[in-house]
Parts: sequence; structure tokens; C-alpha cells
Amino acid sequence: MTIAPPQPPHSATDEVRDALFASRVGWREQILALSAEIHRRPELAFAEHRAAARVAGTLRAAGFAVRVGAFGLDTAVEATFGAGDIAVAICAEYDALPGIGHACGHNIIAAAGVGAAIALASVADTLGIRVKLLGTPAEEHGGGKILMLEAGAWDDVDFSLMVHGGPGQDLRCADVRTQAVARFDVSFQGLPGHAGAPSPEGVNAANAATVGLVAMGLLRQHLPDGVRANAFVAEGGEATNIIPSSTRVRAEVRADTLEAVETARRRILACFEGGAIATGCSWSWEDAEPTYADVVQNPVLAHAWDRNLAALGRSPRPYAGSPGGSTDMGNVSHVLPSIHPLIAIEGCSSAPHTPEFTGDAIGPAAEGAAVDGALAMALTAADAVAHLRAGRVLVERDTADDGERYHGR
Repeated sequence: MTIAPPQPPHSATDEVRDALFASRVGWREQILALSAEIHRRPELAFAEHRAAARVAGTLRAAGFAVRVGAFGLDTAVEATFGAGDIAVAICAEYDALPGIGHACGHNIIAAAGVGAAIALASVADTLGIRVKLLGTPAEEHGGGKILMLEAGAWDDVDFSLMVHGGPGQDLRCADVRTQAVARFDVSFQGLPGHAGAPSPEGVNAANAATVGLVAMGLLRQHLPDGVRANAFVAEGGEATNIIPSSTRVRAEVRADTLEAVETARRRILACFEGGAIATGCSWSWEDAEPTYADVVQNPVLAHAWDRNLAALGRSPRPYAGSPGGSTDMGNVSHVLPSIHPLIAIEGCSSAPHTPEFTGDAIGPAAEGAAVDGALAMALTAADAVAHLRAGRVLVERDTADDGERYHGR
């Protein structure tokens, strides 16, 4: 599909922008307390009960209609305000990482999302919008947004935003790219036998996994640049004197697009099939979790985000590096206009998913990222509404487009 160059985004009126800036006084301390509490008590995917309750309570106190356990997930939150004809969804994540807590800064994401939603609620009547905060569990593993998307969480939404804290400097939104990722399990079934004696009847499932892993390692030099693959033995063998009759390998593959992920996965699965053939095992595979798509940054929203970040005294810079990381927000961005920008935790030089970043995700610099991220999202949403009210669209197409990509506007 070819997308035409975006029209410059309209800006919200000075009255709306002033109201959004003024609203910061009312929600700043609330979201910082929320961030600190989520950071202090980390919870893993699908078990974020305290975080979901705290997000829900903060929004309920702000006048939102709130539902916890939304869209079939116990720790998903849906909070809505207003009854306008344009609906904007703000996403809040709050799951942590095993052992190292909020080493991806999801406490900042949750706080910024809640702040943006409350700010937009203050101008909802003026803009004629409906604000929806979606608390989305299990981003690190489990694909909460994908499950919620399939359950209809974004069906009534025109566009969606979220922001992720990170180290270094602020980057232009359009330059923030992520990779698609597929995680899957390969299982081998053999026959047990005595490992300390001749065992012609034994069929060693661990050997099948070993052959497959070696073949996968040899395949790496033939994968295209940017394709990343990894695997480990998740189950297999209970004692050294028993030939393992079953083994399970957990694998993942990342690439810049879903198509490239599926191409690489087919080649990796052929490696494990070879292991099964070589050892006489049977084998099967299944998805370990939903496949994450790459993020499509909507050009109109991205332009507005950069402009609003600059209005807050930040300087988003161009970035020409390779895509990195993966997020289930990518799946949302393939369905409706969305952005997933990064906002810098100023002075932070640690890498995400490390214990050092856990420490950097709390404190004055992290608080600044949460507050600025909230306000920049609210301002960007208001600009997008002005853009739509002016008769513009968020995605432009040429005549070569072969079908609808978005359900929204």
C-alpha cells in the first residue's frame, strides 16, 4: 500500500491549548503518586491487580466511568469520559519484568496515559470528544493489546496514542521504529530408555532439540540483516540416566515486518523438523503468545507530537538507526491511526530491561517524562481532533491503494 504525504496537522485553538496546560495543576501530583506506587510494587503480566485497581481508582475520582476486568482480561481497564462523536484512546501499560521490576518504565507509561486522559476530559465538551483510557496488561509477554483488540476494545475509536519512556534524547516520532516478533514452542516426542545401557528402543527427544538448535545456529548467517532469532530448551529431561522422551524448545524471531518474521519462522521450523527426522521423533509447534506487529507511526499524529514536544521545551531529533524492541501497540497501529513515541528520561544512560534502568524509571527525571508525556499526548489528541473537524483525514491514500487499512478516520 502506498500512502500519500501527510497534510500538515491543524492545531487546536489557543483556548483549548491553554486549558490543557492549566489542567496540569490538577493531575500532576496524582499521576506521580500513581507512578511511584506502581514502581514500588511491580506485578507481572496478567497479574497486575494492584496497578489496574490504582489506575481505575484515579480515573474514577476524576469522573470517568470505569470498568476493571474489561474485554475478558482480569487486569484490563476501560475508563471513558464524554459523549462526543470523535473517540480517542490513550493506552496505559503497567506490567513489570521478572526479577528486575519496572526495568522498562511501564509505571511512566501508566502515569502519562492517565494524565493525558484526565487532561483531555477537561476539554471533552469543548472538543466534542469521547476519551477512552485503556489499561492494557501483559505488554512484555502475552500481548494484552492484541487480545483486547480482538475483543473489540478499539472498535469505536478513531485514533490511539501512548508514550514510552527511554534513555538518551527525545527522538522524532516517525523515526521510532520497532520490530515484529513471533514467539513459539517446538515440541518433540520420542521414547524413554535407559541412558546407562544399550537402549535401541529409546528415541531421544533432547537429541532432536539439539540437532534443531545447531541447525538454527548455522542458519543465522543466512538470515537477512535485521532478523534476530533466539531459542532455548524450556523442558526436557529429568535425570541423567533416563533418555528424555519429550522436549520443548521456546523460540522467537524478530524482523522489521510481519512478512519477514513469517519467512524466517518457516526456515527455523525447517531446522527443527530436521532434528525430528534425524532422531526419529515426532514433532509439533504452536504459538507461545500472539505475534506482535511492527509499529506504524501515523504521520499526522507523529508530526503533531513532535511539534507539541517542542512546545514543552524538548527537542525531538532525527534518528536513522535500526528498529529495536517490539510492542503489542504495533498490532493496534495496523488497525487504526496510532503513535507510539519515546520520551527521554533526561540524564538517563542505562539500557531498558536492566536493573539500572529500574532505578532510572523513578525520580525527578522520570517524573518529568511522565508529566511532559501526558501533556504532549493531550495536545496531540486535541490537534488531531482539530484536523478532523477541518475536514482533513489522518491517513491519505492514492489510487493504488488496494483496500482499507484503518477502521478509523
